[in-house]
Amino acid sequence: MSPLSPRVYALAFLVLEYALAVSAVAVGWAGYVTDELAVFGLHVPMSLMHGPLDGGILNLPAVLIVLALGILLAIGVKTSARFNAAIVAVKLIAIAVFLLVAFFHLRFDLWRPFMPFGWTGVMHGAALVFFAFIGFDAVSTAAAETRNPQRDMPRGIIGSLIICTALYIAVAALLTLIAPYQSLNVASPVSSALLNIGQNVAAGVVAAGAIAGLTSVMLVSYYGQTRIFFAMSRDGLLPRAFGEVSRRSRTPVKVIALCGIIIALVAGLIPLGQIAELVNIGTLAAFALACGGVIVLRIQQPSLERPFRTPFSPFVPAAGVLSCAWLMIELPAITWLRFAIWMAIGLAIYFGYAHRHSVLGRGID
Repeated sequence: MSPLSPRVYALAFLVLEYALAVSAVAVGWAGYVTDELAVFGLHVPMSLMHGPLDGGILNLPAVLIVLALGILLAIGVKTSARFNAAIVAVKLIAIAVFLLVAFFHLRFDLWRPFMPFGWTGVMHGAALVFFAFIGFDAVSTAAAETRNPQRDMPRGIIGSLIICTALYIAVAALLTLIAPYQSLNVASPVSSALLNIGQNVAAGVVAAGAIAGLTSVMLVSYYGQTRIFFAMSRDGLLPRAFGEVSRRSRTPVKVIALCGIIIALVAGLIPLGQIAELVNIGTLAAFALACGGVIVLRIQQPSLERPFRTPFSPFVPAAGVLSCAWLMIELPAITWLRFAIWMAIGLAIYFGYAHRHSVLGRGID
């Protein structure tokens, strides 16, 4: 594998995307847990809800959920899949409850002005929340465990993308019609908005659904990250020990433990805003690279078998590259600096270890 190969950068982007996405969602999960406990009169000390950069000691709920999901993944994929299916059902019920309750408390004056920060604000906001779409590409990491990936993967990704985007728009629209946008800059905006309009029961239901939903997102992203590390170790990009599978559970326990420790430390110590910005730039970079790869492969390998073909190529992938680049530009300069540091660390690991041990790089089958 060439040092300048797109695969090198794609791997760095994906590691940044999945690992920190779990950390970011874990912080949001902790916020909803706090709201849910508050409904029952229980309060978590603020020092255990924030890391040292936010004036606390450690975001303990975020750390605990990451460790719990690591144990679940180590037990086995089938158990994780059943658990995920159950919490997705809870999540859908919570969304339905929110949409129903919010519909009867609309305040259209909250939409005046409709775009208080103009298109600049819209694009900056889109750049910050872009990692909400991270779960869709995570489906592709399970291709090896799918019966018919050529057919099922495109259908699953595109179908879920359309449905979830419609739900994102509906929830965002109603949320900003029941609460001022200034009050939504919290870790648990949906349940907080319902609490502010006196809908305590609905807030409890939505918080429970949000907890289930965020748990599902963390589980999928955590799974994706472990499978990326597992594939890297089998190729030699990481030590071979991380490619070992437990005889009992048939899962890469060492990789799961390594990812869990890193993710838990980030979630427990770093503020949500800083994590989210770094996740977004990694996700956008990975998506831009993937879109560009479609164009390049169509030129370099036109006869390659393609069970699924991107329509209207190269216009659709070119639009993907440009839109991702535009959103990346909207992120703060400090995020670009952190991104550059991350890439420098990744390249140092690659040149120091992975380049010399890669099976693919040496052309070994």
